[in-house]
Amino acid sequence: MLEKLFKLKENNTDVKTEVLAGVTIFMTMAYILAVNPNILSATGMDRDAVFTATALISCIGTFLMAVFANYPFAIAPGMGLNAYFAYTVVLEMGYTWQVALAAVFVEGVIFILLSLTNVRTAIFEAIPMSLKTAVSVGIGFYIAIIGLQNANIVTNGLSLFSVEGYISANGLEAGAVGMSDVGITVLLAIIGTVITAFLVAKNVKGNIFLGILITWILGIICQLTGLYVPNAEAGFYSVLPDFSSGISVPSLSPIFCKMDFSNMLSLNFVVVVFAFLFVDLFDTIGTLIGVSSRANMLDEEGRLPRIKGALMADAVATTAGAVLGTSTASSYIESSTGVAEGGRTGLTALVTAALFGLALLFSPVFLAIPSFATAPALLIVGFYMVTNIVKIDFNNVFEAIPAYICIIAMPFFSSISEGISMGMISYTVLYFANPNKNKKLSLLMIVLSVLFIVKYIIL
Repeated sequence: MLEKLFKLKENNTDVKTEVLAGVTIFMTMAYILAVNPNILSATGMDRDAVFTATALISCIGTFLMAVFANYPFAIAPGMGLNAYFAYTVVLEMGYTWQVALAAVFVEGVIFILLSLTNVRTAIFEAIPMSLKTAVSVGIGFYIAIIGLQNANIVTNGLSLFSVEGYISANGLEAGAVGMSDVGITVLLAIIGTVITAFLVAKNVKGNIFLGILITWILGIICQLTGLYVPNAEAGFYSVLPDFSSGISVPSLSPIFCKMDFSNMLSLNFVVVVFAFLFVDLFDTIGTLIGVSSRANMLDEEGRLPRIKGALMADAVATTAGAVLGTSTASSYIESSTGVAEGGRTGLTALVTAALFGLALLFSPVFLAIPSFATAPALLIVGFYMVTNIVKIDFNNVFEAIPAYICIIAMPFFSSISEGISMGMISYTVLYFANPNKNKKLSLLMIVLSVLFIVKYIIL
């Protein structure tokens, strides 16, 4: 039956190889079950409910990838997109998380329509490759800063940590925190980052997940020995799993189907939707092409067969994720670890999906993982994304300067959409300042740049 469904022999693989590959992908992606609730809860969303939504949509999306495309790729709420959702759309722009979910839902519907047509190809070809790369790099820096802030390694104004600085930045009374709570967590985050980096350097499977696990265990040891003392009033909670209510799945009701479409006709809402769509579209395509090229899945013309099915799985997962109550879902570059283990078909994805479903029963474990333990994951994921900078041609200033502007705008303005818009505008302006006869600028790129300029003038 499995042979008939997934064509294992045709893809030179077997059940054992596919199962191992699926387990490997889950191990490298499991950090999202701890990281996503930590990030989205900053908006006021129920952390337990977000965990359930994260596990469910990871299970559903990855299952759809197996069914729609028969590829060994996994889907989960995208890193960077969840940060944009929480820190830019909600905390910076002032929208409620219900409106942000509505933007994700609309983006998902648009992505479904694009996946059914050839429009996505036109959009993909309209945006210069240098800007596509710059978006990934900028998000990498943005995620790294969020990791540093979540770990309290830096505080307001990106100042290096000090107890006094933390007290001042958070409006606390003198003596409210000290080395037994905030201080030890900063130290643990730094140690955890070093450990995770070592695991990455040694190419240990599941390195990011293991880094979170080890850092968390060190935190548990510190709490049991009195080095770490929970201080709930200052936001430092127990790191021990609470099984007092037994094994159960946290309710989705606080966030399920809570989208608010009241602002969908505003220009800012359109910009938010486009930012979600842009990053999701290119991140997904980039991941699919990157992972599949490692597995020799591309045809002679460099195209990925059944890519429409893969994109559709991603689009449906994003739309369903908004209904469940989580940020944009996206294909994960960590899928490459399963490919490296020999995974070649949807059976790999099916195994990964099953493990995400099983993880629902262990919510007390994942929800006890503190932000100082997940911060190293953010820093390392940021590193992976920043490595794409080598793909930018810095000898061509007309390509490099817009890419540079796009990159620095994201972390310094704490906004992915600002980086995208400024990158597009600067690219278009430089093109008209010195037209390149060998490279035409698409009409779509011009239209998008004009819309962004209008947005800055109006707002």
